[in-house]
Amino acid sequence: MPHIAFLHRIRQLFGTSSPHVDVLAEALADGRLKQPAQPMTDQELARAIREFQNAPPSEATLKRLRERLDGINKAGS
Repeated sequence: MPHIAFLHRIRQLFGTSSPHVDVLAEALADGRLKQPAQPMTDQELARAIREFQNAPPSEATLKRLRERLDGINKAGS
């Protein structure tokens, strides 16, 4: 799924505009964040995004989200 489709899925779950969604969109577009290689359920994705939204958007919170998505990928392997 292209990153645009992945971002659309996130926006469906969490709304179209917020500082967090904007950071996600930028990070996906410039390659700092990659979508999971393995499919995620809506529940897994929602949990990861909620954790990301619990703190102000920053490179540190983006890094934790990236690690969380990578962890889901490794758990699914």
